[in-house]
Amino acid sequence: MRREELIITIGREFGSGGHIIGEQLAEYYGIPMYDRDLLKKVSEENDIDYEELEEYEEKPINRLLSRTVKGYSSSIQDAIAHLEFDYITEQADLGESFVVVGRCAEQVLKHYDNAIKIFVLGDYDKKVTQIMHLFDISEDEAKDMIKHVDGKRKSYHNYYCDTKWGDSRNYDISINSSKLGILGTADFLKTYIDARLDD
Repeated sequence: MRREELIITIGREFGSGGHIIGEQLAEYYGIPMYDRDLLKKVSEENDIDYEELEEYEEKPINRLLSRTVKGYSSSIQDAIAHLEFDYITEQADLGESFVVVGRCAEQVLKHYDNAIKIFVLGDYDKKVTQIMHLFDISEDEAKDMIKHVDGKRKSYHNYYCDTKWGDSRNYDISINSSKLGILGTADFLKTYIDARLDD
């Protein structure tokens, strides 16, 4: 793998610190990271209001309220998803390096040899504590939030992919961030990615 072309995809459980790990890796390698700001890129390039898109981004389709005719879907969620998939694919085709969090990226970019696919998970109790502190909410509220957010992520991923969300066989490495901590996990992944780059 050539060092000048590096794509890192990060799937993550809610509360595992996947977003922070993505930021750490992007900073270390000096490359952009696409997460929530990916929607801004898509809205700017397509002259669509960002706030209108934000409500529907990375959410599963309501099958009762949408239909597909001759390959075209009436769902705004579907349109946004494909705009994001197209954007990261275009960047990969241009030889750009970047980190992308979520967005089914490990599947969308699976045919790119320079893509390193990571999934970050965590111990349930540690994730609950992390969410409690991050959002200043109760333990029960944190548990409900984890169930809700991960449920949406799983539904979204499994709708667009022929693989299952979180299945370790779909990633180059799956790692439990609770064992080394979020920053320790990022450092471990830097070592792993550097080794891959030196192949």
